[in-house]
Amino acid sequence: MAAAAECDVVMAATEPELLDDEEAKREAESFKEQGNAYYAKKDYNEAYNYYTKAIDKCPKNASYYGNRAATLMMLGRFREALGDAQQSVRLDDSFVRGHLREGKCHLSLGNAMAACRSFQRALELDHKNTQAQQEFKNANAVMEYEKIAETDFEKRDFRKVVFCMDRALEFAPACHRFKILKAECLAMLGRYPEAQSVASDILRMDSTNADALYVRGLCLYYEDCIEKAVQFFVQALRMAPDHEKACIACRNAKALKAKKEDGNKAFKEGNYKLAYELYTEALGIDPNNIKTNAKLYCNRGTVNSKLRKLDDAIEDCTNAVKLDDTYIKAYLRRAQCYMDTEQYEEAVRDYEKVYQTEKTKEHKQLLKNAQLELKRSKRKDYYKILGVDKNASEDEIKKAYRKRALMHHPDRHSGASAEVQKEEEKKFKEVGEAFTILSDPKKKTRYDSGQDLDEEGMNMGDFDANNIFKAFFGGPGGFSFEGGYARCSWEFPDHKPLLRQLFGSQRDP
Repeated sequence: MAAAAECDVVMAATEPELLDDEEAKREAESFKEQGNAYYAKKDYNEAYNYYTKAIDKCPKNASYYGNRAATLMMLGRFREALGDAQQSVRLDDSFVRGHLREGKCHLSLGNAMAACRSFQRALELDHKNTQAQQEFKNANAVMEYEKIAETDFEKRDFRKVVFCMDRALEFAPACHRFKILKAECLAMLGRYPEAQSVASDILRMDSTNADALYVRGLCLYYEDCIEKAVQFFVQALRMAPDHEKACIACRNAKALKAKKEDGNKAFKEGNYKLAYELYTEALGIDPNNIKTNAKLYCNRGTVNSKLRKLDDAIEDCTNAVKLDDTYIKAYLRRAQCYMDTEQYEEAVRDYEKVYQTEKTKEHKQLLKNAQLELKRSKRKDYYKILGVDKNASEDEIKKAYRKRALMHHPDRHSGASAEVQKEEEKKFKEVGEAFTILSDPKKKTRYDSGQDLDEEGMNMGDFDANNIFKAFFGGPGGFSFEGGYARCSWEFPDHKPLLRQLFGSQRDP
């Protein structure tokens, strides 16, 4: 019984124990004051150390946790700060600044709803607190930005999502979720360096962040670095096996890589029909992969050019440059197709774009060639007027002139309408002009090279088609149309040498 009674006795604190407690409080206050001094000097690391010493001495003091929370917030360590702020209000629920700091940490970490609850509690304790009022408004603004961003992401309005996340991050600078959403949208907009920078910053702080790994892979995927992209997607899936976006992106990347490689193989083997089909299938895998799809369109355009489907090739190359307006290869391919279809103005425009971007000798020559063909296309096609090939011989040119000159001679159409006579006269003059140029080696060379024929006295404006015709058939009774047939007299000695030169020994043109 005596022993039991002794166990129930509560011994009063001895005087030394009371003294130790008071000493601990004094030391804690001293540490707090030193922490305050360092905080005022913005030496937050030292301030943190002294506040920690104060807490070690008096772990039940709410203000010490509040002060250390404030210090951690200044160091950007919001998650640790949140723990201290929450501990401070657990120890003293009436600690207004503790609730404010808890709300500020929640908001900085992107939990706007929890932040609102903390600020509401602070306002319950002090309804006139202007900081709590403003922070409550900020938290509600963040929730509104989140809501708008979610809707706009579904609408694929990525620019607006980036705008909303930038505004939200002004109040929630430590929110990885907002940063990831912004980075993903930047990647969708083709702003890969910015997106990678955001993701890399997160990975420096947390190398296992699956969302950041996914965004890094997404940037590489959209930059057509598919093998590296797959590595990041796989790593993200190791961290979070149920990461849906990483799973889809990984599957698309592998499928795109396989189809593209199969298409390239078929092209190299000369199986253009199969290559066309494979490139078309690859284009259907992921419409968001702009850079890879630009290359696929250009590849398919090359296939179409091989198949001589030049209009389709031009359309494919146009789609390629719409997706990537810096894609030189697509401009070059389209320009060549324009040249092949005699659309020289368009070819010149493409070659000019290429040369402005890459000023190489090769590109300069391509542009020069296109400009020459454009100049030629705007002149009369003398070969076409005579109906001969560009490689026609001298005899073929003479025979062609003889045939066309007689066909379009004005006397032959004297009984036709005024409109027909005017048209035939025009053609007659063009035939004479064409023969004058193509029968003269010097003029023909200048014409073929695209040089100006009006230089060096070759003024085509002074040309008279009748002169050459009269030289062939001129003189009294020398030429006539009888019964629809042309007759030429060979009885005039002065004309015989020229006629023989032009028409050979044939008497009946």
